[in-house]
Amino acid sequence: MELTNEQYAQICARYAPKSKTGLDMVRAFVCGGAVCVVGQIIMYLWGLAGLGEDAACATSMTLVFIGAMLTGFGIYDNFAKFAGAGSLVPITGFANAVASPALEFKTEGFVTGLAAKLFVIAGPVLVYGTLSSVIYGLILCLIS
Repeated sequence: MELTNEQYAQICARYAPKSKTGLDMVRAFVCGGAVCVVGQIIMYLWGLAGLGEDAACATSMTLVFIGAMLTGFGIYDNFAKFAGAGSLVPITGFANAVASPALEFKTEGFVTGLAAKLFVIAGPVLVYGTLSSVIYGLILCLIS
């Protein structure tokens, strides 16, 4: 039996779980906001520790470490299932995206598994960020 695209779409629509978009958005907002609140608390504590202007940098590094550590313990995946997009937007989502492939392929060895897969997600992001900053810098130099 050959199905048309329309028939296939109807079958998919019938059996696909219904999305609770409103609830998903609220959960993403609250969970992403909670991560940001934790970040603000960490930044305040780094400021009390005497870092001053470097507190923001130390906060970013701390949040990346916490995100990677929670990924390693398998906790971040459960948080991501509940929070949805709220777990992707903060920097902890980036740490999860870097650590997950590395952990998944660690059985293939240190070089071909862990080291090679570590930059599957991070590599394109870093290249794009670096290239964008160079282009922005060139445009700024030309305008100034």
